[in-house]
Amino acid sequence: MDRKTTSRQRALVVGLGISGTASALRLHRAGWDVVVLEKAPERRRGGYFIAVFGTGLAAAERLGFADAVPSRIAPDGVNYDVARTGRRRLGVSYADVFPGSRLVVRGDVEEAAFTALPDEVEIRYSSVPIALDQYLDGVDVGIRDLTTETTTVERFDLVVGADGLRSTVRRLAFEPEQSPIRRLNYMIAVYSLPEPIPGYRPQDGLTMAEAGRSVWVFPFVNRPPSVLFSYRTDDVDAEFTRPAIDSLRAAYGPEPTGSTLGWLLDQFEKAPDHLFDSAEQVHLDHWHRGRVVLVGDAAWCLTVYSAMGASTGLAGADLLGTMLERHPHDVPRALQDWEDHLRPFITHHLGNAVSMRAFLTPGNRAELLLRSVMIRVARLPIAGRLLAKVMANRARMKSLDIAAAAA
Repeated sequence: MDRKTTSRQRALVVGLGISGTASALRLHRAGWDVVVLEKAPERRRGGYFIAVFGTGLAAAERLGFADAVPSRIAPDGVNYDVARTGRRRLGVSYADVFPGSRLVVRGDVEEAAFTALPDEVEIRYSSVPIALDQYLDGVDVGIRDLTTETTTVERFDLVVGADGLRSTVRRLAFEPEQSPIRRLNYMIAVYSLPEPIPGYRPQDGLTMAEAGRSVWVFPFVNRPPSVLFSYRTDDVDAEFTRPAIDSLRAAYGPEPTGSTLGWLLDQFEKAPDHLFDSAEQVHLDHWHRGRVVLVGDAAWCLTVYSAMGASTGLAGADLLGTMLERHPHDVPRALQDWEDHLRPFITHHLGNAVSMRAFLTPGNRAELLLRSVMIRVARLPIAGRLLAKVMANRARMKSLDIAAAAA
């Protein structure tokens, strides 16, 4: 077993996504030696549409890469509400629903954070943790090299699980009696278009909302548009028993698709890659145990409906470094203070994701009607200003600088 001892404390970060890369960067800046494990054989690139709000941008600014995260929203674009019959009218864009956001693709944030990592941060690809044994003064971690199929055991002062919704670190360290994953009974499918939608300008987006299902097309500057299918299901497991395109065609039928929806489904079937998954949140009573802590989706997956996954991942990593600097010789206390400061903010956004889902994908005719009324009210001078004020108040909760608030 490797029990390397240095004057600097040693941290293991599992996962090289947004939360993991930001955690590695922040811990290094806090004076830690950092090792990152990534299951994939190389760093993932690309990705689909996400938003970064003030909460995340403040963290990225302190981490030194905010300026490298571009805004890909088309400045002269128009968003249309469309029907499968071909009818179109002016609608609301994602930026209208979530004001104050910087619209990007996931790879933009990951690339910017990764580029900011110093060479001293050690990254091991094709590697996963297989065992965690905690002691008062450290954690012994069994690490499996998936290429050589060898296992080593190393000692760390801190383990950060940033390995996503189905976290291995969470399973190894927490082992809850009941799964912390809560299904929302919605499915999402995301992919990139090879070209603009026929009949629309490259900078234009569209939304097709029906009871229990919706389609959003997000236009970008210098990137192909991204498409999000979102629909309700009573049996999540059944959606995975057939090819994704078959589940999509069933969910958006049996009515005739019309030319635009039909074209979008055809492009999904032809796409070289896509994401098809269920919308699920993580609800845990504690995000840390001893010297092991979960960050980002591994701890609190908010789902796409909150739009805050990237921002809370960045903010959580940033605040983690702040608390470890505040308590440099007491890791458990630092983790407790970190969670105490962060949990009310995350709890708010877990609940907000459920309410925003009703607007992004109305679950029934009542929600669809309410969505339609809200859009029409927004266009009225006085009512529109009142609704804008409500949205601005909501946007403030997406712009809270967590680490600064904890200072």
